[in-house]
Amino acid sequence: MARDKIVLAYSGGLDTSVAVKWIDETYNMDVIAYTCDLGQGQDIQAIRDKALRTGAIDAVAEDARNLFIDYFCWPSLMAGALYEGKYPLATALGRPLIAQLMVRVAREHGAVAVAHGCTGKGNDQVRFDVTFQTLAPDLKIVAPVREWKWTRTQELEFAAKHGIEVEATKKSIYSTDQNLWGRSIEAGILEDPWVEPPSDAFQWTTDPRLAPDEPEEVEITFDRGRPCAIDGKEMDGIELIDAANKLAGRHGVGRIDHIENRLVGIKSREIYEAPAAVLLHDAHRELEFLTLSKESLRFKASVSQAYADLIYNGLWFSQLHQDLMAFTVSNQQYVSGTVRMKLYKGSAMVVGRKSENSLYRHELATYEEGDQYDSTAAMGFIKIHGLGQTTQAKHQLLKGGSGPRLELPSIIPPDSPKGS
Repeated sequence: MARDKIVLAYSGGLDTSVAVKWIDETYNMDVIAYTCDLGQGQDIQAIRDKALRTGAIDAVAEDARNLFIDYFCWPSLMAGALYEGKYPLATALGRPLIAQLMVRVAREHGAVAVAHGCTGKGNDQVRFDVTFQTLAPDLKIVAPVREWKWTRTQELEFAAKHGIEVEATKKSIYSTDQNLWGRSIEAGILEDPWVEPPSDAFQWTTDPRLAPDEPEEVEITFDRGRPCAIDGKEMDGIELIDAANKLAGRHGVGRIDHIENRLVGIKSREIYEAPAAVLLHDAHRELEFLTLSKESLRFKASVSQAYADLIYNGLWFSQLHQDLMAFTVSNQQYVSGTVRMKLYKGSAMVVGRKSENSLYRHELATYEEGDQYDSTAAMGFIKIHGLGQTTQAKHQLLKGGSGPRLELPSIIPPDSPKGS
């Protein structure tokens, strides 16, 4: 009798390798392993082969980097989405795409369930589960690591018993995840927020103290909010992010140390490396200052926060996202131009910007020859601008000529002794 099928998000690591056999034994299901390349720097075909050796009846491996950049990274950049003003959301952006692609594979193979290797303590379980529930509510969700609650020693014993390949028996002191948009590092000594992250926690960025002694300038060009060229050379998304990561990382740009509020109610200390994301966000924001009106900029700030929260909280496939994206696309239609950045010892400083859509007009801003600003209009404007305040002062604050009376409540409780 044919068994039901389940699609497992498979990384090739200990947890998901053990999960293949565990699901077989616990749920009596045939496992189809799914792996996609989001720029994590792994050989996904080798991972696919390992999944088959581990017991999966089939394994799918595909390159999803362009999908990830065009439909996840660039929209989040256009929206200015930085969680709590710091985190460019690399891992959070990857999860809904992986889940969406897993649903597609489940449909193609007639699977009745999907599975992931997330623990019950982090945010990723929410991002996977909510996406599955949204796109395919009929599929059962299995989370082996969340269910079995084993120690690493128990996992290794299970692997040895069943002949499951384990690349290393010693666990890294850090827990890491990465894709093109960034790298996250946590656990170990990093759990003490007083301790400076050791140098071995970083892989993409040079220690700013050891970065080149000479600054380097780079020009980044945007078209309607999307990066399209570096130093005048047009590039596709993969090439551009890769170049930006190497360039900014060489100068120590992109290190983030963040006390983060997780969705599940825990404060955690998170270390991120995101050279390209930090560089591009800084440049993009500066181009917005040049091309967006004051009102649009200020309203955009609230949209950016809502957008970041939405991504972080696993609500990518919500109607609210559609609404925010509609605003973002409209908001970004004039955000085209070039920004010049100077990279030096961990900093990315804006030193120049230009755009055919610039709202900075030299003829209005200059105090020199060519000034077209009508200063004679200022007096009337000032009078109208301050009319409400001067009316209130005349009839309330300055009434009777005694000046404003500010009666403040005492900060000393009535029965407390007054100090000298």
